[in-house]
Amino acid sequence: MPWARRTPPQPGGPARQPEPSLPLLPPAAWDPFDDAAPPATPARPPAAPPQAAPPASRHSVTEPPSGATQPDRPSQPTRLSLPSPGWVLPSAAAVVLAVASVVIAWRSGGPAAPPGEDPSVQLAVAAAVEQAFAARDARPAVAATVYDTILPSLVVVQTERAPGAPAEVPEGDGEGEGRSGLGTGVVINDDGTVLTALHVVEGAVSVQLSFADGTRSDATVASTDPAHDIAVLTPATLPEVVVPAVLGGGLRVGDDVYAVGHPLGLVGSLSAGVVSATDRDVPISADRTLEGLIQFDAAVNPGNSGGPLLNRAGQVVGVVTALANPADVGFFVGIGFAVPIATAGGAAGGPSQ
Repeated sequence: MPWARRTPPQPGGPARQPEPSLPLLPPAAWDPFDDAAPPATPARPPAAPPQAAPPASRHSVTEPPSGATQPDRPSQPTRLSLPSPGWVLPSAAAVVLAVASVVIAWRSGGPAAPPGEDPSVQLAVAAAVEQAFAARDARPAVAATVYDTILPSLVVVQTERAPGAPAEVPEGDGEGEGRSGLGTGVVINDDGTVLTALHVVEGAVSVQLSFADGTRSDATVASTDPAHDIAVLTPATLPEVVVPAVLGGGLRVGDDVYAVGHPLGLVGSLSAGVVSATDRDVPISADRTLEGLIQFDAAVNPGNSGGPLLNRAGQVVGVVTALANPADVGFFVGIGFAVPIATAGGAAGGPSQ
């Protein structure tokens, strides 16, 4: 028999009979969030009319008759309840008081002040930033470091040509008969060996070298590599201190490069650019082509021939040999070429590539 709830008697009136209780669905019979209608509940036989019972208190529960079996009551789904507003308000008030105490302590300079707002911290950060900028500004530019690195190894090459002597001069260095020429060279060995472009000294009756410390010396052509426009010079007199350049390699398109030489007689000039291409073939006459050259856009002019092309570390990666001259004007129009140092090294006794 289903459980019944007793109704308290009304004053001055007869006691109300309890209403039959409604059957409950099992918890898993249907989903309350499903849009579909709940499944139908099988009909149950009507319950017998309840027997009269003595009046009960408002909080009493009707006990089943003696000897009657208590039916199994289906378990109800668990229901979630929201917290009572009675404890939410005190909690919110506690949070507000805590925040207010932190703000008051911060305003008064207490220990609860946020570190980021501490004036001493801000001053320390500003000092550190200023020191970092000062250290950056104190470092020399990369180009300045490259120039200082190669300068002790740089050589001025001057030539004299006999009247009627042939001249193979792609850039016009020393061009003409019976005229002096000027180019650039670089010391590559401890014995003072100087590497330069062949067309700078080809056909010359005399070659004179000027080193970075002011030492002047006659020189002879020790070896040549006409296929790559490279010549090796041996000085008669060495400077007191010989500083050979460091050789490098491994250039890629886009790498920074620096050309150092004596363009148009302006001794010790530096220009900067990037590698525009590698492995270029450039015709320099009707029957002669220089192969495997480095193309770059650093400014070069007559007088740069034979000078070093350098990377950011100040290492020699090429020997300047030519410039593009589509209009036969003899000066820079935006494209220069250099023989890779790995190729030029063959003329100086090193392994050629």
